[in-house]
Amino acid sequence: MTSRKGACALSRIALPAVIVNFKAYTEVDGPSAISMAEACAAVAEETGVSIAVCPPIAELGSVARSVDVPVLSQHVEPRKPGSATGWVTPSMVKASGAVGSLVNHSEHRMILSDIREAVSMCRKSGLVSVVCTDSAPSSGAAAFFRPDFVAVEPPELIGGDISVTTASPEIVSDTVDIVRSVDKDVKVLCGAGVKTGEDVRTAIELGASGVLLASGVVKHKDPRAALLDLVSGI
Repeated sequence: MTSRKGACALSRIALPAVIVNFKAYTEVDGPSAISMAEACAAVAEETGVSIAVCPPIAELGSVARSVDVPVLSQHVEPRKPGSATGWVTPSMVKASGAVGSLVNHSEHRMILSDIREAVSMCRKSGLVSVVCTDSAPSSGAAAFFRPDFVAVEPPELIGGDISVTTASPEIVSDTVDIVRSVDKDVKVLCGAGVKTGEDVRTAIELGASGVLLASGVVKHKDPRAALLDLVSGI
């Protein structure tokens, strides 16, 4: 990665990567977020696969201090330190020990100007930015902002039982093509319905640099087993 991409932070997320978003499930309330992150860290150490975690923001600092895997915020706002009550600033994310943040997740959409500014502020702070999108065209638009990753997730498949790699593989391959045409340094992740090693394997075959997922791990009765299955596709 080039220096304009925040190489020091991004170097901690090897490719291909599995990013686990904890969302706000009750399974990761309070100290349970650390337990989930520790399970991810254990599988990462055991298998050598790059696994990053996105804990609830209330637990961001405690998780970052507890595990030796990349920790990302679930959201960040383009706000400077100071009069920003209730907002999550890049400065806060950096100070927590996290290495980056999701931006524009499907459950926390942002206007284009805020996405652009959030990515820019993350870059200046040395934070990895993962911009979430819902289609190949919107992914191409996001690539113009020069994030580190674009994560494409068709909303109709999020949380479902059919992976985007099965239901709409062209969304992944088309996103890879259009993002590369804009900026070859921006890496593509895919999500929505991703739950198995075969889903991950197919995503990589389609050109993705990894996956972003949530319920397939966090709500699984055995998160460790789910993770081991997922990374078997790498």
